Amino acid sequence: MRAVATRRIRFWVTFLGVLGLVGAASTGVYRLRQVQASVTLPMAPARGGEFLVIIRCRGSLKAARSVEIYVPMVPQPRVAWLAPDGGLVKQGDPIVKLDSSATQQQLDQMQAQLVAAQASLDQALSQARIDTEQDRSDLADSQFTVEKARLEASKAEIVSRIQGEESKIDLGVAEQKLKVEEATVDLHKASNASKIASLTRQRDKAQADVNLMKSRIARMEIKAPLTGFIVFEPNYSQGWMNAKPFKVGDNVWPGGVLAEMPDLDTLQMDATVEEIDRGRIAVGQDVRVRVDALPELTMAGKLSQISLLAEQSFEFPPTRSFRAYAAIPKPDTRLRPGMNAGMDIIINRLPHAISIPSKALFTRAGKPVVFVAQGNGYRTREVQVVARNPDEVAISGVPAGAMVALGDPEKKEKKQ
Repeated sequence: MRAVATRRIRFWVTFLGVLGLVGAASTGVYRLRQVQASVTLPMAPARGGEFLVIIRCRGSLKAARSVEIYVPMVPQPRVAWLAPDGGLVKQGDPIVKLDSSATQQQLDQMQAQLVAAQASLDQALSQARIDTEQDRSDLADSQFTVEKARLEASKAEIVSRIQGEESKIDLGVAEQKLKVEEATVDLHKASNASKIASLTRQRDKAQADVNLMKSRIARMEIKAPLTGFIVFEPNYSQGWMNAKPFKVGDNVWPGGVLAEMPDLDTLQMDATVEEIDRGRIAVGQDVRVRVDALPELTMAGKLSQISLLAEQSFEFPPTRSFRAYAAIPKPDTRLRPGMNAGMDIIINRLPHAISIPSKALFTRAGKPVVFVAQGNGYRTREVQVVARNPDEVAISGVPAGAMVALGDPEKKEKKQ
């Protein structure tokens, strides 16, 4: 009997020991799972402070002011030199030089014609001065002859009749010669004036041609109208499929657009706003602009303009959206037009709010909840949503600084 009782006691002691070991192991596994869950689940603190209610949109940078570079009105223009495409140039620096060799040859010929025309004019002026002096001398001689004949005719009363008649005849002849000489003087004056005027017109025409050639040569060197960088337009002379930016040796057409220089001081954000958000934005609201190429740079600005009508996109399926423009004061020198960027339009400011990441908000029984870290586990807390953003949510129901899980602990435990 004692042996049977001893065996029973040993059995129950062993049974209770095994049962205790199983319970301890279960408790250890449960605690290990809790610790693993608290370690593997990412968490974030509930942040207290100002919460910005934003509308996020996408777009690109554009220059509000851009100066186009036109080809001057010169015959058969051809590119001889170009500034580096996309390079930074200062105002007044040469950016394009056209081939001026043919125009320079024409200028040399016209300058020779101008020298010849000026020499002919100088010769005509000198000859006119000589003719004038000669005519003045001849006219004086004729006048002297007339006065002498008049004096002899006045002696008719004291000389014989025959001599008196001869003196009158000589006076008439002298007066006729004087009239002929006066007519000759007028003829020479008119002839010389006409010749000088003709040669003057020829000289002026040659001078005008020289000035025209000089102005053409001066226009063949195009200078930068402002400080910035230059972008050359594509050359479509070989077809749309083979269009490439203009290069040295290309023939251009007078009056055509050769390049464009955007004003970097007038950069602005051109973004697309969804039609549903159009009624929530207004001109003058603060914005934050982030350029994809410069993620470390955040620029503040204000909404300056909103398109009056919605524009239809060329994507499929087609959508309609509005355009919003934001001016960027003092843009960074690294910015360039065409850079892709994102813009946050601040439509409201909540000065004292509790915000959490959007990934930390979940729904249970149709109500928003968060999982607050507590000890080695998580506690479900029901919250109220005050405002939403694409990345953050303003809530009430948890204190600032509370650590909330960015994943669902219940789903995590089921997977484990």
